[in-house]
Amino acid sequence: SRRVAEVSRETGINYQTIKNWIQHYETGTFDDVSTESCPRLMTAKEKYQLLLDAATLKEDERGGFLRERGIHSEHLVIWDQELREMIDKKPDPKDQELKALRKKNKELEKELQRKEKALAEAAALLVLKKKLDALTKDHEDD
Repeated sequence: SRRVAEVSRETGINYQTIKNWIQHYETGTFDDVSTESCPRLMTAKEKYQLLLDAATLKEDERGGFLRERGIHSEHLVIWDQELREMIDKKPDPKDQELKALRKKNKELEKELQRKEKALAEAAALLVLKKKLDALTKDHEDD
């Protein structure tokens, strides 16, 4: 068994963090990993909510808030920048063109189906007319 200080130096994980993990493991209170404790797995909505929550806190309360959620102040800065970029991002003309082409394609597919249906109906009527003509001709010949 290796010493906690040694593991801390090798991994770069804070000594006290490792001690807390060991304590939680031994007492059986070690929670499952959730997206809340892993910033990379958080949705944009979760990040936005954390930004709002952190903004309402005083500076001295913010540290505890961040530690409870397993995030750093740098995460808040990055998320704020990402959010601003998403808001400022202008729609790409190519995306709009693609959307318009998809809509047009869908309309054309619908029109094609309608015309194929009409053509099949016309063909069926033509076949029936030919059969009727053949029957009436046979009937007249008798």
